[in-house]
Amino acid sequence: MTSRIAVQNYSGLCGAEVSGVDLAAASDSEFEQVLAAFRDHGVLFFRDQHLSPEQHIALAERFGPIDINRFFPADGQYPEIAEVKKDPGQTTNIGGGWHTDHSYDAVPAMGSILVARELPETGGDTLFASMYAAYEGLSPGLKRTLEGMRAVHSNHHVFGAAGVYKQEGDAGALFRNESLTSEATHPVVITHPLSGRKALYVNPGFTIRFEDWTPEESAALLTHLYRHATRPEYTCRFRWSEGAVAIWDNRCTWHYALNDYHGQRRLLHRITVAGCPLH
Repeated sequence: MTSRIAVQNYSGLCGAEVSGVDLAAASDSEFEQVLAAFRDHGVLFFRDQHLSPEQHIALAERFGPIDINRFFPADGQYPEIAEVKKDPGQTTNIGGGWHTDHSYDAVPAMGSILVARELPETGGDTLFASMYAAYEGLSPGLKRTLEGMRAVHSNHHVFGAAGVYKQEGDAGALFRNESLTSEATHPVVITHPLSGRKALYVNPGFTIRFEDWTPEESAALLTHLYRHATRPEYTCRFRWSEGAVAIWDNRCTWHYALNDYHGQRRLLHRITVAGCPLH
């Protein structure tokens, strides 16, 4: 039987939209095609999927073990599923800045699967950026400088008792387990375990400094890398729709949830898949 799966670039350098597959009932052959697209593009977008929570969990388990989020409130019935939610009375959203999920863990998450549940009438798009493209766009001299460098990633300043969310009023209720914050060190440039391509592995949300550098010494170079990595040609913008699913690789992408829908409710369900040590 001929496969109906089609993979189309979403933008020139970031992401792909996949059609012709039912994620809840994909055959092994179809799932291998999805994995190949995931490897090649870093973030995949699917429309009209309508996954149940059980199907969402089963899909995640095809990618690997589930990494249960220790900070996001979970769906009451399904601890594997984290609720990415903003209610009409809230002004702060989850993920409202460029970041990579779980880079603060010693073994960072492989990827995340986000399913649209309730959407605002307008707004609430998510931006993505390709860290393959960001690395490949660096000058040869800066690539040589970054090779062998390591960076410290932390979530104390985000989820900790004195973190940014605790200081923003309505945002404090979005998170839990403030005592379970962590810090980890990873290479600044990684070789992706699936594709073999090199990717930039720092991010504005959780990278606090380079190893053996002070935060002050690190600031200028990190700022330059962040500005470079979010050049428009390295990014794409996904407009959510009912039944939409985004699957991204945390090791070679950043993402940013836009907060432009005050007074409206937005609920998405996220499952994170565990990863492996980075090199």
